[in-house]
Amino acid sequence: MSDTSYTEKRSYFDRMLTLYGRKPALEALRDRDLDCQTLHLAHSNREGGIVGELLAAAEQRGVTIKRHSREELARISRNGKQDQGVALDVLCPAFQSVESYLNNLEGKPRQRLLALDGITNPQNIGMIVRSAAAGNIDGLLWSRKGNAAPGPLVVKASAGTLYRAPVLTCQALPEALQQCQHNGFEVCTLEADARIDLFAYRPAGHCIYVLGNETDGVSVAVSKLAQQGLSIPMNNGVESLNVAVTASLIAYADRM
Repeated sequence: MSDTSYTEKRSYFDRMLTLYGRKPALEALRDRDLDCQTLHLAHSNREGGIVGELLAAAEQRGVTIKRHSREELARISRNGKQDQGVALDVLCPAFQSVESYLNNLEGKPRQRLLALDGITNPQNIGMIVRSAAAGNIDGLLWSRKGNAAPGPLVVKASAGTLYRAPVLTCQALPEALQQCQHNGFEVCTLEADARIDLFAYRPAGHCIYVLGNETDGVSVAVSKLAQQGLSIPMNNGVESLNVAVTASLIAYADRM
């Protein structure tokens, strides 16, 4: 395989989101704005009911249908306990790897990224995705390690914006942050005792705002990479905000 063919194939799979579960797959198939690629079904599924609706919707749209053993389907869905024998590949145009994003960074205006550092609640991630898509955010750095996977609960909490969100995928966040730093990004973390106010801060160049775990905050490995700490002013003795609320404030801080 040539280097060009390999790069194109990898780019294609970087943009692929695999949903699992019967109702989420059916909702996606009925949404004509979504680029549904392949419907995966376990041989153990009965043909009637919602499975019949899935088949009809896929056939009507010309979506490829593939049958698998239960074990094969579990590997595709990556959630054998909850996939109900169904998975659906959806092509998301704004998804890409962090490497691809950085390779095309030259010439772009100042970039603002959000990074997920151990966010485990799918509802929180869904709300973060929605804020990133709506606000002044150029990419959401989402590592496969440590964060909740982009499954049906994330899609629901994002009100469907996950399909259009500028998601930048990577394997592990510390390594991805280092790659970004080599390309001129400043890494910022949110800290309660930081002296610099988020709303007053104006980075000189590209910037990444890291969102830490709901309980433990930013990981040690990421804290060591951070170049700036920022705080959100609090009144009435409030110590912290939900991570999704923090993401919303960051998304619009540059416009205040």
